[in-house]
Amino acid sequence: MKAIMLAAGVGARLGQGEDYIPKVLLQFGGQTLLQRHVELLRHAGVRELVIAVGHQAEMIDQAIEDLGVGDFVRTILNPYYKRGPITTLWSVRDEMTAGEPLILMDADVLYDHRMMPRLIDATAQNCFLMDQDVEPGDEPVKLCLRGDQLVDFHKQPTEAHDYYGEWIGFLKLSAEMAAQVPDATWPYFENEAESVLYEVAIRDLLLADKTGAFGIEDVTGLPWIEIDFMEDVAKAEADVLPQLEAMPE
Repeated sequence: MKAIMLAAGVGARLGQGEDYIPKVLLQFGGQTLLQRHVELLRHAGVRELVIAVGHQAEMIDQAIEDLGVGDFVRTILNPYYKRGPITTLWSVRDEMTAGEPLILMDADVLYDHRMMPRLIDATAQNCFLMDQDVEPGDEPVKLCLRGDQLVDFHKQPTEAHDYYGEWIGFLKLSAEMAAQVPDATWPYFENEAESVLYEVAIRDLLLADKTGAFGIEDVTGLPWIEIDFMEDVAKAEADVLPQLEAMPE
């Protein structure tokens, strides 16, 4: 299984300007998120990490070289990254249709090592990681369930549901479902609707599915944080990092 990481964005909500480093190169406890991703994915048995890059792409390429992980990590350049996040999902279309299961993941997450094996080993072949400890509001991307059926996936869901949790930013896809992602992405790219969240293409597949192909793995209680704002950087270092369980030798 390979992992595809979306790391092309400018990180505008950090408010540090376009010269700021990519979020995947932010450091916590002396390690970049990139270094942590590599270690945790390798530990979980992932064979390759493909990173879609754009903003400060050369910095990411240099970090890969400095870490000596070129045998595990390769990059794909998204030349359209300033036009919106869904263009990055479009840039990895060939990886999606390569005929193997994969992990689709955000780059800006600091997370406990126990999460990735839970996702990979989950029964559902198409599986979202979910945390039920979620603050209300428009910011979290919500996974909405009716009974035990996943019925919506959006910051502002429209489908009736009994409860929801927050998506952690990691999704396991079967080879068959991954191959459908480019077709779901293309209309947004073609119509220059790239400012929408890339998750809308995945949501379209979820809403179209009538077989219950998508499931969730609930990892409520395990520490993690998505880095969107500068206050998240501080919280990650002060609150989340100390809670992370040491990875086994």
